[in-house]
Amino acid sequence: MQAIGTDPFTLGVASGDPLPDSVVLWTRLAPEPYRSGGGLPAEAFAVGWELAEDDGFQTLVAQGEVTASPEDNHTVHVEVAGLEAGRPYWYRFRADTWTSPPGRTRTAPPRDSRPARLRFGLASCQAYYHGYFTAFRHLADADLDAVVHLGDYLYEYAVNSKAGDRNYTDRVLPSVFNREAMTLDDYRLRYALYKSDPDLRAAHAAHPFIVTWDDHEVENNYAGPYDQTGSPPEQFLARRAAAYRAFWENMPLRERHRPVGPDMDLYRRLHFGTLAQLDLLDARQYRSDQAYGDGWKRPGPESADPARTMTGEAQERWLLDGWHASDALWNVLAQPVVFARRRDRGDAAYLVNMDAWDGYPASRERLLAGAQEAALDNLVVLGGDVHVHCALDIKRDFDDAASPVMAAELIVTSVSSDRDGADRLPLWDAMQAANPHLRFYNGRRGYVILDLDDQRARADFHTLPYVTAPGAPVTTAASFTIEAGQPGLRPLP
Repeated sequence: MQAIGTDPFTLGVASGDPLPDSVVLWTRLAPEPYRSGGGLPAEAFAVGWELAEDDGFQTLVAQGEVTASPEDNHTVHVEVAGLEAGRPYWYRFRADTWTSPPGRTRTAPPRDSRPARLRFGLASCQAYYHGYFTAFRHLADADLDAVVHLGDYLYEYAVNSKAGDRNYTDRVLPSVFNREAMTLDDYRLRYALYKSDPDLRAAHAAHPFIVTWDDHEVENNYAGPYDQTGSPPEQFLARRAAAYRAFWENMPLRERHRPVGPDMDLYRRLHFGTLAQLDLLDARQYRSDQAYGDGWKRPGPESADPARTMTGEAQERWLLDGWHASDALWNVLAQPVVFARRRDRGDAAYLVNMDAWDGYPASRERLLAGAQEAALDNLVVLGGDVHVHCALDIKRDFDDAASPVMAAELIVTSVSSDRDGADRLPLWDAMQAANPHLRFYNGRRGYVILDLDDQRARADFHTLPYVTAPGAPVTTAASFTIEAGQPGLRPLP
């Protein structure tokens, strides 16, 4: 094994998917992250790891050694077991003479306990070339149990030498990024670019991440085996296999999620005592192709077809069965796109977004009927994708003003995608008039903090005044509560 001449921990550390007795630790060896292979030869390297009760690593509770293989692009995923529930731990890695920066993680509460409180940070959509990841710097400083990332962790599009709207003047990105990601090497390099961001590294080092994906981890608006341009499915599936492989390599995920060719088992369920059950959906791999093409279109018989699915039959049944069996006070559904109905205007010529659940109304109806049958009193749906903050009441029947509210939906804006944005966008008035269940709308960048306890859920929508320059301050644009047993959003002054 060759010596490693320069620091290989340039992409930091991460942890994820906390269980009461276990957590996943992640790092990658990449002394030259912007080169294929990270600047290492195609051979295996030994990586030591330590987990401690304190940030000074005086009381070690677990340690070991794993292999960073070239087949996995020198990433490692350590599944540490036998841990104490509901407490923080600190971890680090060693390779050759180098030691990684430390990370802090946290296990989930005991399965049969009722924790007093849970706090999750919500994030989505971080186009590197549209601005800085300042939202993650603020999330790193927050007191959280975990960050739930709702997709579009990276974008497949080209990034020029100035990093687009970041407009670098002190560095030049290599030309390898100035093309759309298509191959395994392309996607691996794109993750290296994104993970080189110091604010994203800080958030990963501060909290465990719980991740799902949306479309841009592969290609915009893809659906199952179909890409946006109508390529033969077998051609697109080769690209999907490359993207899924790079996603698994670079996320703090367990070995059981390792993809097999173009397929990856990503949907899963995490319990946080009996206070919250978190179900994470895969809304891309199994969905029917979008009706009438992508974008905002007039719905019709094709989109209304009851055979159409957002989740696939197996995942849908898994979710409904999990809701029926749930013993949690709060059932939180984490998925990437807008669930509630959204029309662009109130007249009969309205359009809906065919890439969201509006393009799959029968699939949505099956979930709403299943939630009603399971008597879920406290369902909270999380989403992202649309680069705006939204708070929506989910009605059992959106056409009936008297229909009861079944759940609340919290849509988190982007970290950076679509640049700085604005508090009030031109389409707000029309959207609010057409969708009376839409309670809040803001077009700035930012994140959401979801705070759960026995009495209520609280959502704080945080925004940044800009992302096209670093270091923006953060403000709270709006806050809502959902009282336990009383579905529906209530604004806080």
